[in-house]
Amino acid sequence: MAPRFKLNILWLENELGIAIDQIQAGEQIPLTDYFFWPKSDTWDQIRQELETKPWILTKEKAQLLNATATIMNEWQNSMNKTAK
Repeated sequence: MAPRFKLNILWLENELGIAIDQIQAGEQIPLTDYFFWPKSDTWDQIRQELETKPWILTKEKAQLLNATATIMNEWQNSMNKTAK
């Protein structure tokens, strides 16, 4: 059975934390630390972490990065709305 992945999100008032776990045989295995945006370039840090995992298919890496970007955009949009 192919591994599945889970994005872990900490949706905080002033920052967004994102980490990725691998789900295998019912176990949740951390693949990355939490990266906090906008303090760090979270998308690029996750990209770099995924590049060190050769067992993850390129397609899966792209899906995880796209999901990360979507979540970051949603968080930014919500911050812009509350700032008005």
